[in-house]
Amino acid sequence: MAKKKWSAPAAPAASDKPSTLKDLLRPDIVEKLKSQADEMKAEDEQRKQQERTRAEEARRAEQKRLDNDFEHLLNNSSMDWKKHK
Repeated sequence: MAKKKWSAPAAPAASDKPSTLKDLLRPDIVEKLKSQADEMKAEDEQRKQQERTRAEEARRAEQKRLDNDFEHLLNNSSMDWKKHK
């Protein structure tokens, strides 16, 4: 009996590559999804900016309150009063 020769698998053609979701959807739907993603990113960035602004304002208010608190200033001041004479 003769041995069977196995042929090498043919290289996949361009049409054989797996299709993606982008290929399956209509172009107008893809554009709508992209614009929606961009809007969501912009909203997220705006929310983060507002949060940073709020935190900065809270920090400034706390610092202003501590600057008006004599006990805090006394505890955190240098005890070398000679340099102020």
